[in-house]
Amino acid sequence: MGTLTDSKTDRADDLRLMIDTYNAAWNAHDLDTIMSLHAPGMVFHNHTAGERAVGEAVREHIAGIFESWPDLRFQTVRLYVCDGVITQEWTAYATHGKSIKRGDIELAATGATLKWEGVDVIPVENGLIKRKDVYSDSVSILRQLGFID
Repeated sequence: MGTLTDSKTDRADDLRLMIDTYNAAWNAHDLDTIMSLHAPGMVFHNHTAGERAVGEAVREHIAGIFESWPDLRFQTVRLYVCDGVITQEWTAYATHGKSIKRGDIELAATGATLKWEGVDVIPVENGLIKRKDVYSDSVSILRQLGFID
């Protein structure tokens, strides 16, 4: 993994370094590093789960994700980087050790080890993440937990 220079740009080469740092911070559950890479007013929108947080509320939202999934980790499958935008396909791994609430539904902890796939679309401006739009395979999670066939 490389390091970022002092000047933040949106060129593809610089964005590759930035996303490597960002992804490593997610896997380390390092909220300070994650937040340092977000632009003011950043929008975190998980379209699949119907969750959206903006600005400083993103810290609390991501902390909640780490609390729900204490061993959550991601592996990048494909990474597409061009000037100003990153799109990445990933596989997530986590243990369902805590209950999950989605709307009126609560899924009690099962202890099952889960694996699911998703895609992030990440626009970047001045070297900082403006948005993170997450699309993940929640149906796969429900199948693995035995809630649907």
